[in-house]
Amino acid sequence: MAEEKLKLTDLTKKVTKKEDGERIDKVGIIGAGVMGQGIAQSIAAKGVDVIVVEKDEPSLKSSIQNLTKTMENEIARWSLTKSELKAIMAKIKWSLKIEDVKDCDLIIEAIEENIDVKVKIFKELEELAKPHTIFVSNTSTLSLTKIGEKIKRRDRFIGMHFIQPVPKIPIVELGKEVSTSEKTVNRIKEFLKKIGKRPIEVYEYPGFITTRVMMPMINEAVHILMEGLADAKEIDCAMKFGFNFKMGPLEMADAMGLDDVLSWMKQLWNALGEPQFRPCPLIRKLVREGKLGKKVGEGIYKYDAQGKILI
Repeated sequence: MAEEKLKLTDLTKKVTKKEDGERIDKVGIIGAGVMGQGIAQSIAAKGVDVIVVEKDEPSLKSSIQNLTKTMENEIARWSLTKSELKAIMAKIKWSLKIEDVKDCDLIIEAIEENIDVKVKIFKELEELAKPHTIFVSNTSTLSLTKIGEKIKRRDRFIGMHFIQPVPKIPIVELGKEVSTSEKTVNRIKEFLKKIGKRPIEVYEYPGFITTRVMMPMINEAVHILMEGLADAKEIDCAMKFGFNFKMGPLEMADAMGLDDVLSWMKQLWNALGEPQFRPCPLIRKLVREGKLGKKVGEGIYKYDAQGKILI
């Protein structure tokens, strides 16, 4: 009897150990910009613990305020409750130390589209993270394989491209690099289903599906605006009502952030050399002027305190 109990205990330990290595119960996010905030909200809303790391105190405070404000605006529109806001914020911890993600099962990098900076972050994480931790890049324009070849745990490295506004968009593009294991792919698929997202598997290629299709449309819409063919609202109305889009391309660009749109277009222009990705001069002008879109209250449109377009 004692021997049977011992065997049962050993079996339980093995199962528990396997489960600990399979489940994703804690997620780290590097970068608390608009994308990082949206990813954190989406994950925390499903009851998963999240820790968000930002580079400095002012940026961190701004991110907390912006996420809170975004959810308060959702409360005003009856799409979120105060208790849900409190529950989400209770699941998110904020930090200035990358070391604080060392116990996470999944770490998502959501920083600027700079391959050298991303590689530097992942190399730091390799020294900190648990052996089974999966590393994720949110990029859609940089080569996952070029990032992966600079790090050691390539089999546990994958791309997950979330789309703005993250809490409202039900899909995530899932991109493998050449060494990503099927075990990693399956773990991520299960995790995405857990947080209510549908994985869209794509081959590694600049822009994947969504960025590759949307950037030329946004670029052309901004060209039409710059040329004076129609004003912004008419352009967006034509696309929304003509093609059943929920949001027109110009409003979408503001929601994404014009600085991010410009960065993605530059990356695609450099990678593919196709003219449709060459950024419209008006986008460059607005970014130079600090008119980055909805997140700062002005971009192609102007916005009120609740994030609504001013007439």
